[in-house]
Amino acid sequence: MECPHLSSSVCIAPDSAKFPNGSPSSWCCSVCRSNKSPWVCLTCSSVHCGRYVNGHAKKHYEDAQVPLTNHKKSEKQDKPQHTVCMDCSSYSTYCYRCDDFVVNDTKLGLVQKVREHLQNLENSAFTADRHRKRKLLENSSLNSKLLKVNGSTAAICATGLRNLGNTCFMNAILQSLSNIEQFCCYFKELPAVELRNGKTAGRRTYHTRSQGDNNVSLVEEFRKTLCALWQGSQTAFSPESLFYVVWKIMPNFRGYQQQDAHEFMRYLLDHLHLELQGGFNGVSRSSILQENSALSASNKCCINGASTVVTAIFGGILQNEVNCLICGTESRKFDPFLDLSLDIPSQFRNKRSKNQENGPVCSLRDCLRSFTDLEELDETELYMCHKCKKKQKSTKKFWIQKLPKVLCLHLKRFHWTAYLRNKVDTYVEFPLRGLDMKCYLLEPENSGPEHCLYDLAAVVVHHGSGVGSGHYTAYATHEGRWFHFNDSTVTLTDEDTVVKAKAYILFYVERQAKAGSDKL
Repeated sequence: MECPHLSSSVCIAPDSAKFPNGSPSSWCCSVCRSNKSPWVCLTCSSVHCGRYVNGHAKKHYEDAQVPLTNHKKSEKQDKPQHTVCMDCSSYSTYCYRCDDFVVNDTKLGLVQKVREHLQNLENSAFTADRHRKRKLLENSSLNSKLLKVNGSTAAICATGLRNLGNTCFMNAILQSLSNIEQFCCYFKELPAVELRNGKTAGRRTYHTRSQGDNNVSLVEEFRKTLCALWQGSQTAFSPESLFYVVWKIMPNFRGYQQQDAHEFMRYLLDHLHLELQGGFNGVSRSSILQENSALSASNKCCINGASTVVTAIFGGILQNEVNCLICGTESRKFDPFLDLSLDIPSQFRNKRSKNQENGPVCSLRDCLRSFTDLEELDETELYMCHKCKKKQKSTKKFWIQKLPKVLCLHLKRFHWTAYLRNKVDTYVEFPLRGLDMKCYLLEPENSGPEHCLYDLAAVVVHHGSGVGSGHYTAYATHEGRWFHFNDSTVTLTDEDTVVKAKAYILFYVERQAKAGSDKL
């Protein structure tokens, strides 16, 4: 957004000697000494941690707004307000008075000059540190942080994703997908390829629909990104090449404004699906899928043509049943889906935390029941009855005809009012294990008990008040341990923390082996 407060808040010299030593991304908060998510005030150059750590950057702004009793009103207006700060990792600028990220600059271009100075400091620190890191890599096979877990030392080999400028929506989705084992392994096992141009002509290439005009491959860049994660060779990876391809083939996501993570996930899966339908190096897509019998054996869900790994993993089928209330005519339609978007029932809209006492807690079961319960369509959704030959009042009900291997549930937290898109900040209780989907099936008797149970693999969380602002992070489980992915920062966490999150997107994986569980 265009911020009107820059002229009164950006007061530091671009090459200020007040900046701390070392790389900006590792600067420590002047209050709690945390080096996670450092932000520098563009008024006084002090460094504090972000709101998702201990929130000292915001407190620094709030403290500066306390009026001084011995100042006149005009004097207070001229006093710098400490309202604008810069992320020392992504170099994005944020205004606390506007409560949004800033895209404009001062007349003298001070914001960009500070940004360039921080980048130079980061590059200098990286160059000086590169030799030391290379030596450590040679001497140790565990080039990652070591934490104490249950009294023993364990290595965190997880890799964060750098924020390229409000790209947390993309990072949260990529980290979640990277922890869905079947889906991730399929792409990681694909052969490395080069696009067919210049000196690379003759090498193996993907024959994709996207290559015609843009000469890019989403599949290839997605594969490279997944391969870079969980290697333990670096603490953070920059997905610049993937983001470039996203800009090329998904115009809706061009620019650096905040985007909806669920919308991005759907676009990503749809474009991966379309590109994979083209096959690889002349080999048909079906031949490749047949190499993995676990994916092809029970896959009957096709979206926009032939089946791919996308539909084999995420694809399910809904039965949409509509009944005319006048003549009783029943209409049935089968619709494929990659995810289910669930409303949060209106009676729970004011329940913002798990421990709030006014009324029962909303559960995922309530959201699923609201989605599948019989519903009478209102006057704006009258059904065209072929028997009555006109639009009539009717009822609608959804059944799940086929469950996917990975059940993706999207909680509809953003709703349009007359002028704004507001967020529903209700806490929704969800299970970590044993989500039982049998009661939502069209023919539950034809499904074994294990095929209806799902265990949580990943959660995407939106922090903030609106879809155009705020921040996305993700929780995901890997080899029995839960991790919190906050852009370039990855931390080990526990189940108690995960279940308290206000979930936006939930990824549940079908249970394969019999085990004791607590059903939803």
